[in-house]
Amino acid sequence: MGKRWLPFASYNLWALFAPAVGQEHWHCDMKRGYAKVRKREPDVAAILAQDTVPQTIGLLAQQGIYEFHLNPQRLRDTDGVAKVFEILQLNQQSAEAQQRLNQILTQYYEHPILLKKRIFSLSRGDEGFPEPIKLYYENITFNLFAAIDCILLEPDGRLHILDLKTGHSDFDERQAFVYLLAANYLFPRQQAIASFYNLELCKWSEPITATTSQLNAIRIELARLAQRHEMEKKKYRKNPAEFDRIFPPNPGFRCQHCQFNSVCQFAV
Repeated sequence: MGKRWLPFASYNLWALFAPAVGQEHWHCDMKRGYAKVRKREPDVAAILAQDTVPQTIGLLAQQGIYEFHLNPQRLRDTDGVAKVFEILQLNQQSAEAQQRLNQILTQYYEHPILLKKRIFSLSRGDEGFPEPIKLYYENITFNLFAAIDCILLEPDGRLHILDLKTGHSDFDERQAFVYLLAANYLFPRQQAIASFYNLELCKWSEPITATTSQLNAIRIELARLAQRHEMEKKKYRKNPAEFDRIFPPNPGFRCQHCQFNSVCQFAV
């Protein structure tokens, strides 16, 4: 017998529901409708099958860090960056992606922040969806998905969840709290902290911790998001003509950067 399907929550869904602080003006809920509800429609599926430039750079940067630590000798070889560049076949990417990724790999080669750390796990970035964590709140049961880039073991025994970033967007603490909630269930006997590191800016965030009450509040928030998202999916499937009422658009300048602008009738 197959597993029972459950509503789900993740940081990605949370970000599609509600923007990061300071980004409220640009938020468009219709993106969630396309990405999470209409994703199997041929036109939308074709868009989702193609990574955007930022997504491509983020994924390949993660793979580059993985390749460096799969064989740490590459961090000592004079042609280490060129070797990783070749392994990832970066010459097949766009000029922008090649330029940024070469800079990322070179900067990491010169300052390999994980080299002297105790690495508990390091993701390559293309493993697919992680195993869901089943969570409960009142009468809501839902799956939490948390794809963690890297977990380090600190000298004091704490787990250090590290998320590797590219681009110039600010760090979103909500993502760290979701990872800390996941760690609380995956490793219940160990304390954990979380942080972000931007591979392009060579910038660390401050370490982020969460109390039991904070984690419980995050769990409740994610349960409510999972339930609301499921209800809105059902509303759409019952009456597809109501799509723009269920997932309201916010047309404007950002439309030119939205991956769904070719299928969205509200795109400016």
